[in-house]
Amino acid sequence: MSKRRYPCSASELLFRILGYVLLFSFGMLCVTPFYLIGISSLASEPSLIRNGFRMIPEEFSLDAYRLVFTNPARIGRAYLNTIFVTLAGTVLSLFLTTLTGYVLSRRDFKWRNGFSFFFFFTTLFSGGLIPWYILCTQALHFKNTYYALILPMAFPIWNMIIAKNFMRGVPYEISESAKMDGAGELTIYFKLYLPISKPLLATLGLFAALAYWNDWYNSMLFNTKEEMQSLQYFLQDMLSTIQALKQLIAEGNLEVAQKANLPTTSMRMAMTCVVTGPIIFLYPVVQRYFIKGLTIGAVKG
Repeated sequence: MSKRRYPCSASELLFRILGYVLLFSFGMLCVTPFYLIGISSLASEPSLIRNGFRMIPEEFSLDAYRLVFTNPARIGRAYLNTIFVTLAGTVLSLFLTTLTGYVLSRRDFKWRNGFSFFFFFTTLFSGGLIPWYILCTQALHFKNTYYALILPMAFPIWNMIIAKNFMRGVPYEISESAKMDGAGELTIYFKLYLPISKPLLATLGLFAALAYWNDWYNSMLFNTKEEMQSLQYFLQDMLSTIQALKQLIAEGNLEVAQKANLPTTSMRMAMTCVVTGPIIFLYPVVQRYFIKGLTIGAVKG
């Protein structure tokens, strides 16, 4: 028997309308910056200089995208490098952080507090850039290798802490009963803990993928070969070159007529679209797990 539905009162109707209006307004505030970036990347450089950023540009132009894709082979290679590093680094990061979190969440691991303090201590103090660079280049020989783009970021401590707190909430009796059936630690980790940790994997996977996708610093430090550059560093290097060229133009060392061929402002917007476009589509895939995994992993002490 279906429940009888009563019409809502005037106060409830007003509350719903106000709620929808506020949610719509907040959604538009979130979408507007992305819209301005996209539409500004299609505007001509002179119109942006004259009028600034507008919802509808005065003059449309594809000069910024033509300049970004001047060398399609090189930018394609940079895309492939970034995709490979993001996929490999995310998988490795998930394995390391969740496995460590699983070990530190176990009650029968008597040194879990000591190791937890050791990991947390590294978030407060570091050896500095120079010792880290010497370690990576001279001791580990990461120079001009993909290891330099993957391994230094493969074990985020905060992701491990989230994983530990999440897995601490899994009933301990699950692992005890599995041990009674003869299961080993890796079997418990892979077949019991990981399948019930999908929200955690989605959350940490998104964090790791964003970190790897947006990283350009390691590429700048450790790679001198053009064929190994990440997408972000390649575009940053291109923008720096254009800015230096415009500085030479301003000093009168080059023809002033070349100024029109250097859409610096619109190129920044185009670069933002090129870099952030693919990763934006990742969020809807993991959205249903994201909030749940983040809150469960954060509130349990």
